[in-house]
Amino acid sequence: MSARSLKAKGFTLVEILIVVVILGILAAIVIPQFTSASEAAKASSIQTQLQTIRSQIELYQIQHNGDYPALTNLTDGTEWNALTETSNRNNTILTDGTGEFGPYMQKAPVNPFTGESALTVATTTDGAVSGAAATIGWVYNSATGTIKASVETAKAREVGLLEATETENADILGY
Repeated sequence: MSARSLKAKGFTLVEILIVVVILGILAAIVIPQFTSASEAAKASSIQTQLQTIRSQIELYQIQHNGDYPALTNLTDGTEWNALTETSNRNNTILTDGTGEFGPYMQKAPVNPFTGESALTVATTTDGAVSGAAATIGWVYNSATGTIKASVETAKAREVGLLEATETENADILGY
């Protein structure tokens, strides 16, 4: 056999480059759709968590003579103890599980946008709080029992949690 009769098998460099370019274009189209889907999932998650937290705060208030839970400004995981532990009618938290009421939640909720469960307690009656940032997951007003999620304003607008002109609403405290 001569060298001319043997046909080389395989792909040429041009064919491989064309396939790589096509795969790159497909990836550029698909990847942004996954990131926007994950942001939409976070927005949905935060709204569901807020509904759950609010319903548990209201249940606590009904069972404790009209008092809202005394959630604190700690960042060691115990700031949610009034809702994650049992208690008696006099609002005494019993970590041994012997209380009449609760627990209202299994664990402290984590804000999906900040990754924090840290809680800041608003000290004014209108719920104003200073210093809301990425290290804060939630803002709670113990006088009114209202709770808001702390989300960067630009991110909240991007995922539809805030209107273009809002800096905060009933659910979100923008920072």
